[in-house]
Amino acid sequence: MKITVLGCGSIGKLWIAGLTQQAHEVQGWLRIPQPDFDVNVDSINGIPFQQRIIANQKTWLQHSELLLVCLKSWQVSDAVNALIPHLSADCPILLIHNGMGTLDELTLPETPTKRAILQGIITHGAYQQDQKVLHTAEGITHIGPLNTTARQYGYLAEILHQALPDVAWHNDIHTISWLKLAVNCVINPLTVFYQCRNGDLLKYPEHIQKVCDEVYQVMEREGVIPTSRSHLHGYIIDTIEQTANNYSSMYQDVKYQRHTEIDYITGYLLRRASEQGLVLPENKRLFQFIKQKEGNYDHIRTHLSS
Repeated sequence: MKITVLGCGSIGKLWIAGLTQQAHEVQGWLRIPQPDFDVNVDSINGIPFQQRIIANQKTWLQHSELLLVCLKSWQVSDAVNALIPHLSADCPILLIHNGMGTLDELTLPETPTKRAILQGIITHGAYQQDQKVLHTAEGITHIGPLNTTARQYGYLAEILHQALPDVAWHNDIHTISWLKLAVNCVINPLTVFYQCRNGDLLKYPEHIQKVCDEVYQVMEREGVIPTSRSHLHGYIIDTIEQTANNYSSMYQDVKYQRHTEIDYITGYLLRRASEQGLVLPENKRLFQFIKQKEGNYDHIRTHLSS
């Protein structure tokens, strides 16, 4: 299968390594064009991976059978919209990022058969150190269709599972996305607020409860919650415990003065709450807190160049 991976950070490189191991034809697509780049992963499927990978080849892009997007949510629309005109009409796009709302920002031409857009949610742990990706935790990737056309691409789950297990297909990815959003609304801004690892949030149960309760109100109005308020709270606590030693992505973004994904996490929640006539004082306070942090940076790039 011919694949282009857009976004070659730690998660993108995990996918490049796993897919290349399975003999797929894979290229990376980098913000600053170059003909190739090195991918070095400490362990992928139990095997070290080190290889030079082709990058930014337009002919390759035109013949790709999958565009796998591994970017920060705020980078997605500019980067993907720049590539859409160069993709074949039947090339599906799989978005793997935190948060929700990027689909609304994509410029998709009106055609009788709309382009397939899929959502992915990944729980693998990985980070880069000295140009090497350290695969710190095995996880699962949930994928599913964001539009009707994408429902026919369930076979991608098995292909991706062979490359980077486990991968699960969901006909209703919307509910899974909301559960991940709920976790992110709690863990990400609160770890910045308290300047702590995920596990240290357990010292602040009342604050967790406030944020969680507001998220549940929106999910209930949106009709996407298949469980109770207490079950959602338990799910979030379990996630905090399982990732206790981790620093959240938002904590790291603020530490290194990078643009956060707050607009697509708490920001998305607040937009949906407004549509439903709900007011979320605690989430609004955390949103404003993170935006103020970003505003204090000396300089920030808000968009990825095409």
